[in-house]
Amino acid sequence: MQLIVFRIFIFVVGIFIFQNNTYAKCAKTFDKIDSSCIRSIAAKKKFKSIKFAVPKKGEKIKDNTFFYKTANGYLGKLTVRDAYRTSKECGIFFDATTYIGNTIYNPSATFTIKREFDSWDTDRAGFDHTSGSDFILAMENGKCVFSAVEATAIMYGKTSEGDLFAGSELLLNTAFFLVGLAVFLVARAVFREEDKFKAQETLDEADDDQEKRNEPSDFVLKYSRPFFKRYFTPIVQGMKNKKKLRDKYKRKLASSGMTKHITPEDFFAFKLFLIIGFPIVFIALRLFLEEDWPMAAIPGLAALGFIYPDIWVNGKIDRRRKEIIMNMPFVVDMLALSVEAGLDFMAAMQKVIEKAPPSSLTDEFEIMIKETKVGASRAEGLRQLAWRADALPISSFCATLIAADAVGASIGPILKTLAAELRQKKSAEAEKAGATAATKILFPMMFLIMPSVFIIIAAPIVLQFMDSQ
Repeated sequence: MQLIVFRIFIFVVGIFIFQNNTYAKCAKTFDKIDSSCIRSIAAKKKFKSIKFAVPKKGEKIKDNTFFYKTANGYLGKLTVRDAYRTSKECGIFFDATTYIGNTIYNPSATFTIKREFDSWDTDRAGFDHTSGSDFILAMENGKCVFSAVEATAIMYGKTSEGDLFAGSELLLNTAFFLVGLAVFLVARAVFREEDKFKAQETLDEADDDQEKRNEPSDFVLKYSRPFFKRYFTPIVQGMKNKKKLRDKYKRKLASSGMTKHITPEDFFAFKLFLIIGFPIVFIALRLFLEEDWPMAAIPGLAALGFIYPDIWVNGKIDRRRKEIIMNMPFVVDMLALSVEAGLDFMAAMQKVIEKAPPSSLTDEFEIMIKETKVGASRAEGLRQLAWRADALPISSFCATLIAADAVGASIGPILKTLAAELRQKKSAEAEKAGATAATKILFPMMFLIMPSVFIIIAAPIVLQFMDSQ
């Protein structure tokens, strides 16, 4: 094994020495390469036709240097400075020098082609004072290709632009190092939290079955939470108007059932984080996919990031409200049966939580029981239930029970009457949805059926017309 490694080492060193001897007379900087260097290479290497595709971005071929011989036999050098390719245009830019005797000729080294009327044009040029088609840029098999036509060339390698470029490269590498260090420190701060933050996270994510069932599944929230909760929430908590923010978003989060998982301060921090989060994701995808998406979309994405949490939470509120209304008849029936069986209202509610299928309504009942256990009255608990649910049937249900409790009326018959009314309303809503379904699908069906009807009617007419011709 050691012998094999030693042989590979000797082989690599030999290639390195051979390359150094081959180009011993040639500089590493393009401007310092002279005609004697090119003549020495031409004497040892055979020049031939070259061809390479232009990438979407020029970094892959930037600073590639070639030595060439024009159609008239003059030697020269060229290096790629930049290149680009889009769906409608392609271009490549060089620095080039041709040595004609004791004079130096600098040809035009800009090649661009465009797509017009579904066809691509070509661009060609001579690299001395008389030749006309040494190199060409054209589209071949869907690729933008630069190639030698009458000239021949050889690849020399990558060259630099001198000391200034080397200094810039050093600064660039230093910048990359500092950016990498910053990313490392941020990642370390995120994934290795302080003891206090870890303890808070442990409390927030307690191992509770109900919380696990209601854990938000939103993709954006899931992957944004470690960042905004750690870095943006403390900023929001230190704001002077945080009370207004808390009052503004408290009911929204309560109606969506997210109170256990995200606070109003966290919600506003989520909105602030997405102002920069969406543009960062856009730029990352743009660079990764090498697309030319317009940067003018960034302000719109920032605005979308700010309003996205509101759109998301409003959707959860609507879905939760529908779920509560759908489960109300069955739950109220169970309450009525439990009360008539001899249980008081709070004990009946506890029995419903144990026996009924888990739903948002049973979650609200559980919250109400916890509130009454810590000192709230039954009426206050029902008012809070109506405030959180934010649904008309729940508000009517709570108002009826509060009024019955105030006058001392029996709750059992009232609950049976409420259950019957709710079931009747549910049936009416189902009939209404069925009646409007035909109207809703009418226009989509018209767009699907009309082309088929048109073809069936028009096809015989067209065929008859063709036969008559």
